[in-house]
Amino acid sequence: MKTTHTLPFTLAACVLALAGCASTGSHVDTVDQAFGASAQKQSIRFPDAGSAWLKGGTFIDVEQLRRIGRGMTKNQVRELISYPHFGEGLFGPKEWDYLFNFRTGRGDEFVTCQYKVVFKDGVSDAMYWKDPACADYLKPKVVEAARPAPVVAAVPERIRLGADALFAFDKSGPADILPAGKRQLEDLVVNLKSKYKKLDAITIVGHTDRLGSASYNQSLSLARANTVRDMLAQAGIDRHVIRTSGSGETQPVAECAANLPRAALVSCLQPNRRVDLEVLGQ
Repeated sequence: MKTTHTLPFTLAACVLALAGCASTGSHVDTVDQAFGASAQKQSIRFPDAGSAWLKGGTFIDVEQLRRIGRGMTKNQVRELISYPHFGEGLFGPKEWDYLFNFRTGRGDEFVTCQYKVVFKDGVSDAMYWKDPACADYLKPKVVEAARPAPVVAAVPERIRLGADALFAFDKSGPADILPAGKRQLEDLVVNLKSKYKKLDAITIVGHTDRLGSASYNQSLSLARANTVRDMLAQAGIDRHVIRTSGSGETQPVAECAANLPRAALVSCLQPNRRVDLEVLGQ
């Protein structure tokens, strides 16, 4: 049910009279905002809250109330926080009293505070709260900025294919892929398509052992990486996300003695003959 309050006749007459008053344009010092302290409260008398003509007070615009300061005319005060809520007149009295309601932030709960503006020589001179704790409702709320989620660098999936299982010894072309190598590539394609919704980048690096010249091994390693790329593309992997390179013999993972018989040396160096893949995707 909505309750309508009517201003008493004398107050209504004062309101009409006040509407014709002009502002003096007095400077408002925003530093001197509403305050209250126990030492001040002892010498300040507040009217009984039940005697207010505006029963229950009003939900004040906190931003407007923060603008109240010393040196303001009554017109300027009225423009910000309206007429006083007690029947104390508008012109002669040197004190205006209010009942302001503030939300506590707990559902519909609110508190009611008594507020007083004291005038001297026609302008506001001091502002008081009956309960000094009410001044806290004017403090700007500090909202802790939401911290952005930490950026976690994507970790690529690393896949290693043995070159000896893919290709015939010392070979690199599609026709040189062994049956076991074809099965490896088929399984790789199935894994990529089932695991990733979207492939962002695939890096393929070919490697050789140290047998042969450095230039020959560089060419062989790159050729094997390119062949793996072509096989993946033929199986439906987007060629545009694939990059290839050859490292030749420069990144061995196994070290072998030079005086080993050749067959034993070839076997010992087998881990170095490989194709490494790094996969990034969603």
